[in-house]
Amino acid sequence: MSELDLALEASLQDEGELEHYYELILNSDFYIPLQEDEQNLSAEPESVRPLILESEGKDYLLLFDSKERLAAWAQKDVPYVILAGFGAAAISTPELHWAVNLGSSYAKQLLPDEIRWLREQSDK
Repeated sequence: MSELDLALEASLQDEGELEHYYELILNSDFYIPLQEDEQNLSAEPESVRPLILESEGKDYLLLFDSKERLAAWAQKDVPYVILAGFGAAAISTPELHWAVNLGSSYAKQLLPDEIRWLREQSDK
């Protein structure tokens, strides 16, 4: 169980803990899968092409808090970039959703309004 998992669990028990969860989201490093043809893993965050999945008409950026969780979800080696949450917020488009730790017991969807708020917090 990661620190992010514990914070999510705490926020589900007490909404007052949600701020701590968001703070961890901003300051944690995430493994973000890239499109299959992406080869330059040392590229600047602005130039990488993350894998975006569509589900029910919504586009999702996938963020995993460990390489093991990414591998468990992908079930194969996939190219990825490591990016802090505030960096992911900076490159997210206004309509993009996030799927954090997809496939785990501690998966969470973040809505565009939440991501916009995170971006505003990281700009302060």
